[in-house]
Amino acid sequence: MASKLGSEMPAQRMVSPSGDDEERQFETALRPTRLDDFAGQPHVREQLAISIEAARKRGEAMDHVLLCGPPGLGKTTLAGIIAQEMGVPLDQTAGPVLQKKLDLTGILTSVARNQVFFIDEIHRLLPDIEETLYSALEDFRLDILIGAGPGARTHSMSLPRFTVVGATTRQGLLSAPLRSRFGIVLRLDPYDEATLGKIVERSAGLLGVPITADASLEIARRGRGTPRIANRLLRRVRDYAQVRADGHIDLKVAKAALDLLKVDCYGLDETDQKIMLTICEKYGGGPVGLSTIAASIDEQSDTIEEVYEPYLMQLGFLDRTPRGRVATQRAFDYFKIARRRFGTDQNPLF
Repeated sequence: MASKLGSEMPAQRMVSPSGDDEERQFETALRPTRLDDFAGQPHVREQLAISIEAARKRGEAMDHVLLCGPPGLGKTTLAGIIAQEMGVPLDQTAGPVLQKKLDLTGILTSVARNQVFFIDEIHRLLPDIEETLYSALEDFRLDILIGAGPGARTHSMSLPRFTVVGATTRQGLLSAPLRSRFGIVLRLDPYDEATLGKIVERSAGLLGVPITADASLEIARRGRGTPRIANRLLRRVRDYAQVRADGHIDLKVAKAALDLLKVDCYGLDETDQKIMLTICEKYGGGPVGLSTIAASIDEQSDTIEEVYEPYLMQLGFLDRTPRGRVATQRAFDYFKIARRRFGTDQNPLF
């Protein structure tokens, strides 16, 4: 009987949601759905507001939009807002998901008039899929190859006018032909503490968690200028407050929770600190190669380069040089480490 029931039960119902799924559900619940509710990025909001209003008045699809910037700043949220403000459906995918031309063809042949089609990590599209996208973006035409060999022929299919919103964390990896087909190119910048504090307050309100203004600012201060990280910290502080402080978050509770998470006043977590301490203590401030740092802290080189280094450089703690990574004097001062000079044999001279 047990085996029979097991075979009849859909597999997806037997699998508990992963941590990543829970994080995505949490982030989705806190995302604004209107441009007026989107905090920060005033230059982005103003340009989008004008473009959306103009497209609505003409009854046309909005021009294609490319959103650039570090992870967690609201690119996916803005794609949803564009569709909501335009009053059209939103279809979304990601660059790594599209592995065959047939995948993209299937999506484009079912696109509706004025619809928004969101492609996350668009810089990771395969070259042949990117080429298929060119004619769809520029001429709203899809070229399909029918047959093979000498008898092969190309069939062109007209598409309704629609809007592609692409998101990328690495604009430099986009090919020039693809980048040139986006009429609106916008860059999202890290948020200041005051704006991020308002985002934390709004998120706490949606979660039904009482929080003081100074506690919101404390979480924002350690949120690395990124709403996704600030909201994630808020979730952890909420857990701490429910267990240790009757669910109320004030400044004392926020500091205690964040200190327990080993997130310092700059938002540096344990891995950030390991990177800087390795460079400063083991290698006298550098220069030291990325692969050496990765091996020393047991982390992937590309993770260090793409996730951790940009913020350390933004704080002025780290420099990238042709010879390797170098810690700045500011890093030595912050971590209270005496700077040593190394000779060619890596022995300290003083």
